[in-house]
Amino acid sequence: MSAPSSISLRHVVKSFGDGGSKLTVLKDISLEAKDGEIMMLVGPSGCGKTTLISIMAGTLKADEGEIEVFGSALHKMSKGAVTRFRAQNIGFIFQQFHLIPTLNIVQNASVPLLIQGKSTRYAEAKAREALDKVGLGDRLHHRPTELSGGQQQRVAIARALVHEPRLIICDEPTAALDAKNGQLVMELFENVARVPGRCVVIVTHDNRIFPHADRIASMDDGRILEIHEVDKHKPPVIATH
Repeated sequence: MSAPSSISLRHVVKSFGDGGSKLTVLKDISLEAKDGEIMMLVGPSGCGKTTLISIMAGTLKADEGEIEVFGSALHKMSKGAVTRFRAQNIGFIFQQFHLIPTLNIVQNASVPLLIQGKSTRYAEAKAREALDKVGLGDRLHHRPTELSGGQQQRVAIARALVHEPRLIICDEPTAALDAKNGQLVMELFENVARVPGRCVVIVTHDNRIFPHADRIASMDDGRILEIHEVDKHKPPVIATH
C-alpha cells in the first residue's frame, strides 16, 4: 500500500506577463509528493523548478489547476488563509537566505515561532536548539554579516525547521555548503521526512545529495519529464544542467 500524498498538484499552469510578452513557465504540471519521502526536483536553470515549489508553498498563486497540501486545497483559500496555513505547516528554505541583517542568528531563527504567537523566550530557546543541530551552537550571538555564506545557509535551514513544519521546501539548500555540512543538513532532512505525516521537497543541482532522495523528478521547459524511484544502493545518474 503506497503512502498518502502530502502534496498533490493537478494540471497546474503558471504564466508571467501579458499579450506578446506572456511566458508560460509551468505547463500542465501534475505531481504528487508522498508522506515520509524526500522528493528532489532537477532540471536546467529556467525550467520552472523554483516557480513550482513557490506554488507548492503557497507563496505564488497558480493561474490554473489544483494544489492540495495535507488535504487542504490551497487554490480555494483566501490569501490570508494560505498565509496562516503556511505559517503552521510549511518551512521554506530560500536560495538567497533572506536573513534579517540587524538581528543575531538566534533572533533570525526564532521568527517562524514568533509569527505563530509564541513567546520570545520559548521561540529563542527552540531557535538555539535548531542552530545547534546545524552546527552553529558557538555562533549564536553573531549577525548574518559576520558569517560565511555556508553558515548563513545553515541559519536559514534552522529557521525553516524551528517550528517543526510538516512540509519542508528547499531551493538549493546545499549549494553553499561543503561536503561535511551538506551531509549534516541532509541527515536532518531525512529525520524530518521519516516523521509520520511529513515530507521534504528539494530543488537541487547538487548530485552529491541524490542518494538521500526517495524519488527524483526531472523537469524541462515547464513540464515533468519523468520520475525516478531511487535505489539507495545504486542512485541514478541524472543530468541537472
